[in-house]
Amino acid sequence: MTGSLDGVKVVVVCGGTSAEAEVSLVTGQMVAEALERCGAMVRTVQPDGTLIDALRAGDADVVFPALHGPLGEDGCLQGLLEYHGVPYAGSGVRASACANDKITAKRIFRDAGLPLAADLVVSQAGDRAEAVKRVQEALGEDVVVKPACQGSAIGVSFARGPEELAAALAAALEFGDDVLVEERIQGGEITAGVLDLGGSPGPLPLIDIRTPAETWYDYQHRYTAGLSEHVIPAPLPESVYRLVQETAVSAHQVLGCRHLSRVDFVVSPAGRVALLEVNTMPGMTPTSLYPDAARHAGYSFDDLVSAFIRDALGRPG
Repeated sequence: MTGSLDGVKVVVVCGGTSAEAEVSLVTGQMVAEALERCGAMVRTVQPDGTLIDALRAGDADVVFPALHGPLGEDGCLQGLLEYHGVPYAGSGVRASACANDKITAKRIFRDAGLPLAADLVVSQAGDRAEAVKRVQEALGEDVVVKPACQGSAIGVSFARGPEELAAALAAALEFGDDVLVEERIQGGEITAGVLDLGGSPGPLPLIDIRTPAETWYDYQHRYTAGLSEHVIPAPLPESVYRLVQETAVSAHQVLGCRHLSRVDFVVSPAGRVALLEVNTMPGMTPTSLYPDAARHAGYSFDDLVSAFIRDALGRPG
């Protein structure tokens, strides 16, 4: 997969103002260094007027969007690049926007018949006490509360009972007008990377994400070295392993993703598989999952990012 990018002008967009800006800067640095090792002429910019100037000046043959969360994964940056006619790595406008909105994504997954946790949507405009009652009647006492359009587990919390649920809803609604509440399925946190070059998506090895007792894969455990263990390949029964991989590829396809995605699941001890979400631009930091899975499949980090760039430029992947 390795190939030269000699003379190719690549703009890596990272940072920004989202809650994931710090992680985005690390991802951007890792991507930029890899592309430079492949011979590309790399410029790293923030998603501001600097980027607009670079696009207008023709300083970019291709863009690598290393932004996480709003602006980077919601279709905004992709729409700007489409407007300026600049090729870019990763998913397009529609796939990015749909995947970024967990509520919209779940509707698409449900229509496609993919395995999901039961859920309910709570809106900012509704009566909070009535919302707590509806959630408990529909989903029970033990639930997961998620902002609709945040990544890296930001704003996510577990709630048991009406008081915890009310507090969790209030916290999640700080990030937007809608919140997704799901039944809590006890089980392992499994992630499946999808590699998609030339329109032929295939699954990477599954990862079983393990954290210390009484913890979970929250923001701190994602990005702090030593606080999580990535077991590759995930020790699942063959039939369950295959179902998770097949579901990951299906989720990638029904959203219309391109180049790469990371699909998160929970798998119960009894083998129940529940698709949680799709990340169209997964983290590329030293502790990130997607590069680990790719490395286990035989792809170096340089292989990955250079292949995405070449594919975006219309060259053989």
